[in-house]
Amino acid sequence: MVMQPVASAPSLAAPLADASPVAPSVPRRRRSSPWRWAGFAVLFVGAAIMVVPFLDLLLGALRTPAERLMRPPGYWPATPVWQNFADVFARYPLALWIFNSVVVTVAITVLQVATSVTAGYALAKFRFRGRDLLLRFVIVAQLFPFFLFLIPLVFILRYWPLLGGNDLFGHGGTGLLGTYAALILPFSVSWYGVFLMRQFLVGVPDDLIEAARMDGAGELRILWSIVLPIVRPAAATLALFVFVYHWNEVAWTLTVTQSAPDLQTAPIGIYMVRGAFDTEAQQSLQQAMILVTIAPVIAVFLALQRFYVSAVAGPSRRVG
Repeated sequence: MVMQPVASAPSLAAPLADASPVAPSVPRRRRSSPWRWAGFAVLFVGAAIMVVPFLDLLLGALRTPAERLMRPPGYWPATPVWQNFADVFARYPLALWIFNSVVVTVAITVLQVATSVTAGYALAKFRFRGRDLLLRFVIVAQLFPFFLFLIPLVFILRYWPLLGGNDLFGHGGTGLLGTYAALILPFSVSWYGVFLMRQFLVGVPDDLIEAARMDGAGELRILWSIVLPIVRPAAATLALFVFVYHWNEVAWTLTVTQSAPDLQTAPIGIYMVRGAFDTEAQQSLQQAMILVTIAPVIAVFLALQRFYVSAVAGPSRRVG
């Protein structure tokens, strides 16, 4: 019997011996180019342009009246007067003005975000007769400035029936004038907010909404638990815009609070103080008052800036 040679098992060491050693990858050092340094320079200049006005405001609030009257004027205060920040609360009802601003601005922000999200959801995800016409109305309504409706709104609030001493026909009292409602209700709906949220809600997948409906979820549950977490950056961005705008609103608040000084907000208070005491000695107090009143706006912006950046990506990138 002839013995057949048995094929030897392939050696595992052979391929390893033949393989050429692979050098470990070393991350390349990023070369600095003139364009990169130019970009840093542009960013530095832009940051300086944004920061210098606030620095100038702070230095002005710390100057004494004598330093303001110096010729030539000194930019850096020799003896900073931090007491100016306490004096603005002692001399003026600044705490009441800030409280009114917080109440009015927060209420308007909550109402506008709520109405914008719900109306935008209906325009984006429901099909009903007249939807396109309503959407066109929302777009066209943004072309009309608020000043056109200033006088009609005053008459509507003045003759509001059964409130503020008015009878059923709106006579006998002041209606809603002189109340927080007069400062809040005219801004409870924003056409820009409705259109903005509608554009973001269009990008929400319909499959998620249909799956929730098949599971028996109602529309409010779908809106709160599924849709709102997806478009939260857009809603937070809208809230930021609304808060900043209405914190600084002057025209309507000045019109309504003429007969109700206790409802004046911080911008109106600064406007009144500047008109009554616009002297060199009072400018340090005015600048200190401005710094105190813009602090809540800066705090809200810093708290919501990450949502503002995330909103640029759009809802489609956050769903997957």
